[in-house]
Amino acid sequence: MSMDMTTVGDTGLLDTLQHEVAVFARRAEQTRLGGVGQVRNTMDRAAYLLLNRLDTEGPMGVKALAASMGIDSSTVTRQVAPLVDTGLVKRTSHPEDGRAVVLQLSPRGATRLEEVRSSRRQLMADLTHDWAPEEREQFCALLTRFNTALSSRMAVQPGAEPTPAS
Repeated sequence: MSMDMTTVGDTGLLDTLQHEVAVFARRAEQTRLGGVGQVRNTMDRAAYLLLNRLDTEGPMGVKALAASMGIDSSTVTRQVAPLVDTGLVKRTSHPEDGRAVVLQLSPRGATRLEEVRSSRRQLMADLTHDWAPEEREQFCALLTRFNTALSSRMAVQPGAEPTPAS
């Protein structure tokens, strides 16, 4: 619903929603939703999202990775460089075109990603320990829907910054 179609009663709710999203973004960045224990805050958001994407979608080129994340190739190249330097991502030649580079999660990267996932999973469990399973499912569904709407909006607005949730 666009703002011009919003009724007076919805304005307060939308004000609360935009404020809570802003607070969430700030707190998420402050903690990096870093999990618990020794792994806490040891992987930044960009690295986590790149490693996660390579894990779920498999090896791919820079352009394909950028497109799947809704960011440009130069950003992926810049964000992947330290992951390659630390051995979390491997660069290999494309099997059909030796000039093209394929990025893939290294065994070390897979281990590190699972450590971070486990830590973050525990944080989510801690934060929602008193939620009913249905509440967790509903929150997850609504947050996914919200992120999808943000991604769609960025895709149709040239020049808009891509969403980091991709």
